[in-house]
Amino acid sequence: MAEPKVKYDRQLRIWGEQGQAALEKASICLLNCGPTGSETLKNLVLGGVGSITVVDGSKVEVGDLGNNFMVDEASVGQSKAKCVCAFLQELNDAVKAKFIEEHPEELIETNPSFFSQFTLVIATQLVEDSMVKLDRICREANIILLFARSYGLMGLVRISVKEHTVIESKPDHFLDDLRLNNPWPELRRFAETIDLNTTDAVVHKHTPYIIILVKLAEEWANAHGGNLPSTREEKRQFKDLIKSKMITADEENYKEAVEASYKLFSPQGTGPNLQKIIDDSCTEVDSSSSDFWVMVAALKEFIANEGGGETPLEGSIPDMTSSTELYINLQKTYQAKAEADFLVMEQKVRNLLKKIGRDPASISKANIKSFCKNARKLAVCRYRLIEDEFTSPVQPELQKYLTDEDYGTAVGLYILLRAADRFAANYNKFPGQFDGEMDEDISRLKITAVGLLNDLGCNGSALSEDLINEMCRYGASELHAVAAFVGGVASQEVIKLITRQFIPMSGTFIFNGIDHKSQLLLL
Repeated sequence: MAEPKVKYDRQLRIWGEQGQAALEKASICLLNCGPTGSETLKNLVLGGVGSITVVDGSKVEVGDLGNNFMVDEASVGQSKAKCVCAFLQELNDAVKAKFIEEHPEELIETNPSFFSQFTLVIATQLVEDSMVKLDRICREANIILLFARSYGLMGLVRISVKEHTVIESKPDHFLDDLRLNNPWPELRRFAETIDLNTTDAVVHKHTPYIIILVKLAEEWANAHGGNLPSTREEKRQFKDLIKSKMITADEENYKEAVEASYKLFSPQGTGPNLQKIIDDSCTEVDSSSSDFWVMVAALKEFIANEGGGETPLEGSIPDMTSSTELYINLQKTYQAKAEADFLVMEQKVRNLLKKIGRDPASISKANIKSFCKNARKLAVCRYRLIEDEFTSPVQPELQKYLTDEDYGTAVGLYILLRAADRFAANYNKFPGQFDGEMDEDISRLKITAVGLLNDLGCNGSALSEDLINEMCRYGASELHAVAAFVGGVASQEVIKLITRQFIPMSGTFIFNGIDHKSQLLLL
């Protein structure tokens, strides 16, 4: 078993053993293996997903050789699904790969239960009508769905799943959980054993900044009616107080205390994001609740009772200037508190499971521990049905995008892509697909787009003539460079969704290759 671990060595550093295990268990279905689909799947096959199923009913044509690396001259005239599948299999023999020679649109119509066997479905190059039908099927079966599409110089990616919960959201910037402004009794007692006014220069220089801040915060609060610094002026005065305790100018620990003083000024308790999750109606758990919501319900009880308004302590401390002995003792103080909080949480989770008629041991110790460690960073993502977005987008948002200079092109491309699908439904071809009908197609697409905007309640909104001409010039082509980028974005989102790490994108992602901009439309 040692071999694959070496193989995925680099990525294990990002999403760890659990993340890799989730990928290796996942089964993924790809609809249409043109360049966008092939590029998306290539990244996932290299990453080591468990199994892939490629669904495509078309044959390889000469034109495919110009934009898809997963087919070659010998493939012309053969099944595209078969050729792409064979090429992908060569990239990683650990992945189970199979193909189905059928048009996805027919599968969606005639065999909706086919999709329920997968962890996740990647639907590429589908038109609006099929997207809506597939979305309903996947919602019903609770399958994660991701749409990806390249169209000339534009691309679109959209996730659709009722609810996606994340414990390990791994935000880039997050405040250490040090409780400097709300120390628990053991930390306070530990701080009391240390004298900041010691004349021993070595000891003075090696007192960790956590202790300096806890003690000076108490000193400040005693002199200010129990309150910590809140105004700009008070914060400046507090930093001066820290500096006044320095004996020599080169005391790194005191400099660190000044730099870290902002950690003391952060508000106590839970932030607004977590509060929203705790106030969610899903915390009223029953036997059908997910493990995530059972743990959130336990967290809600913990914060209200034992936590005194705070989440379980994370238990780690950053590096800092300190004597080894003090640092280790400080670390132990934090770890002991984190362990005690975890044990309380574990008991709450077990009791809740029992109460809702589930096996009290059904959530593992490791999962509860990870949940406690990440309790301040939980995320819940919910996605609208694509049909709702298509028929009744959020009106104020759409109006805002249409009039906003920054979003004008992105929303214009989005509307025109949808207009192109309407056009195709009416005329059995995409605008600009055949030579010689360009001028006629441009005016037809314009009329279609205006009609669409009216249906969406945006009467009188105009789209730029240039964009309409561009859209016709694309003729529904898939360019490899755009497909590779869109496939990269799509596969990255798939990995977030499967590993349940990092926060997947919300809304509809539009890539505008004209001026290399990527934007999210929240419709």
